[in-house]
Amino acid sequence: MIINNVLKVPGLIALISTIGMSQNVCAQDDQDMAQQMNNPLTAFTVVPILTDYNQNIGPDDEGERVTINIQPLITFKINNEWNLISRTIIPLIDQNDIFPGAGSQSGLGDIVQTLFFSPDKPTASGWTWGVGPAFLLPTATDELLGGEKWGAGPAFIGVRVTGPWTYGGLISHISSFAGEDARDDISATTLLPFLDYTTPSAITYELISEPVYNWKESEWSVPVTATINKYLKIGDQHMQIGAGLRYWVESAPGDPEGLSFTLSLYLLFAN
Repeated sequence: MIINNVLKVPGLIALISTIGMSQNVCAQDDQDMAQQMNNPLTAFTVVPILTDYNQNIGPDDEGERVTINIQPLITFKINNEWNLISRTIIPLIDQNDIFPGAGSQSGLGDIVQTLFFSPDKPTASGWTWGVGPAFLLPTATDELLGGEKWGAGPAFIGVRVTGPWTYGGLISHISSFAGEDARDDISATTLLPFLDYTTPSAITYELISEPVYNWKESEWSVPVTATINKYLKIGDQHMQIGAGLRYWVESAPGDPEGLSFTLSLYLLFAN
């Protein structure tokens, strides 16, 4: 369904925030850098490029879709106590036979923009959190690549790092408030629990789920993804590459079914 395509939160990210921090980045060991990259509320910055392949889509289970999500996460320091974290999901989509007789479509999907206001320091128990608005922008270049609706709602995220473990979750809700009258209204809640384990050799094993509940249709979509990611540095470029399998535990009508595949590339840059 289009609603799940535009509201998914595929994968979690982090980055390098200032030129002045670049020397500190070099001083950190690989395990720590890998954990920083998988912490969406770290003080760093990264541009992940996530490629998902899904199949068995549509009423006849004959559709397939490749989505490349470009997800820049940029941290702005407001003052000594607060940060503003901008998270943008830009989907590039190529799909076939999603609906009977629809043929193929390629182009830009609907962009999701989230802003988190986050304290600069974690709580006494080690949790870092952020809260703010999420926006759905009808930027799709084809009517079958997006919902043609403007939407907005709240978002909250919490993350804790302890030893080699990084875990937490995100919850957001988006409801449509304007757009094409002929298209279905949107009211969807996304949950994103995740659990990461990073080894001393900077390999991260991640288990993540991305349930989406469609309040209009009273339907769940529940994919579960297991990935393996490796942090490395080529020249001055910090990066992480990975791959994984996704299984759709629950699929709403028109959603993918069965197994899917995902590839990831995280590129880090100093501001």
